[in-house]
Amino acid sequence: MQITDTRVRIVRNDEKLKGVASITIDDCFVIHDLKIIAGPDQLFVAMPSRRTKDGEFKDIAHPIVSEVRTEISNLVLAAYEKALAESENN
Repeated sequence: MQITDTRVRIVRNDEKLKGVASITIDDCFVIHDLKIIAGPDQLFVAMPSRRTKDGEFKDIAHPIVSEVRTEISNLVLAAYEKALAESENN
């Protein structure tokens, strides 16, 4: 599996939500709405989710293998940092 594209939209008007990303896998499958969230100590990537009737969030799509989750998070956060730097230079 190769993540062949990562796109990030910076969110500026929200204290916790810092960006929204999409990733493309093997140039043939896309996952939208990965959220870049400001946690208590650092940024983290939340997988696309929906709220259940009892208010809990359940992931709609997510990696099963922890190494893949780490790879996706690292790529999305790197793309976020790049997009943020580019937006500040413009």
